[in-house]
Amino acid sequence: MQGKISPERSASEVYVGIDVCKAWLDIYVHPAGVKLRVANARDGVLRLKKQLAAYDVVGIVMEATGKLHRYAQRTLSAAGYAVAVVNPLRSRLFAAAIGTLAKTDAVDARLLAVLAESLRPAATPPAPVWLEELQELVRARQAAAAEAAALANRRGASQAAFLKAELMRRLKSLATHMARLDAEIARRIASQATLQRRYAILLSVPGIGPVAAVTLLVGLAELGACSGKQAAMLAGLAPIACDSGDTSGDRHIKGGRAHVRTAIYMAALTAARFNPDLKGFYDRLRAKGKFAKVALTAVMRKLVVLANTLLREDRLWQPVHA
Repeated sequence: MQGKISPERSASEVYVGIDVCKAWLDIYVHPAGVKLRVANARDGVLRLKKQLAAYDVVGIVMEATGKLHRYAQRTLSAAGYAVAVVNPLRSRLFAAAIGTLAKTDAVDARLLAVLAESLRPAATPPAPVWLEELQELVRARQAAAAEAAALANRRGASQAAFLKAELMRRLKSLATHMARLDAEIARRIASQATLQRRYAILLSVPGIGPVAAVTLLVGLAELGACSGKQAAMLAGLAPIACDSGDTSGDRHIKGGRAHVRTAIYMAALTAARFNPDLKGFYDRLRAKGKFAKVALTAVMRKLVVLANTLLREDRLWQPVHA
């Protein structure tokens, strides 16, 4: 019966899909065909754990939803379940591949359960609470900086003295807000020796300033534990092949974490001028006829790969490799 799970233990393995929204978790157990809806809160997740205890759960899949999936992911992972958090785009492409065009919470939950069985995505370890909080602070700082830039542009285009004064007051308030955020971010980094060391390594690279270093530190926490190609892919800076038959298409970057890429772009502008190695690399690409944006994107990728290497080797940048 819909919404009910038999208390008898199933002899076969099952896969669970969870569609997450602010108020509810829609669950589908595959291939048992069981549906369930619980509150996206402590009591609801507790009820879900009790219900799943009747099954031999191989894997659980849910979509990344900003903050909404975090509690369920952390609680189920702590209970010993293998919980994979996938990119929503991946699940929609999977839905199209199997011919599922409808999109409802119940359909999405079933789709995620089928995806869990078909693709067997690796479990995603929950991020530590301190990292999630630091990420929130960095995102808030980025949002404030974007708002300040928009206000400055509006003020520059305004003619009314009253409006200019009002916009200036808001800019001053934002500047104070950003200063407080910077101080809190710095305090949290200084409170952990490992974070402080990683931050110092990133700052040692000519071109990477405090803002870019903090963004890499919390936005690409995988740096140092993955390959250079994986780091570039996570940042959305890996050129993707587009070949078919005798045709060799142009390589373009796509996907990845946009907020990290934005910070790296600003760092690459500086590195292309003041980092000796990357300046030479940029100039060589330009001499070969590459567009400025293409050459700068290549510098961005180099920066991410370099940061990944330095963090993996736990060493500061040096003009000449040790």
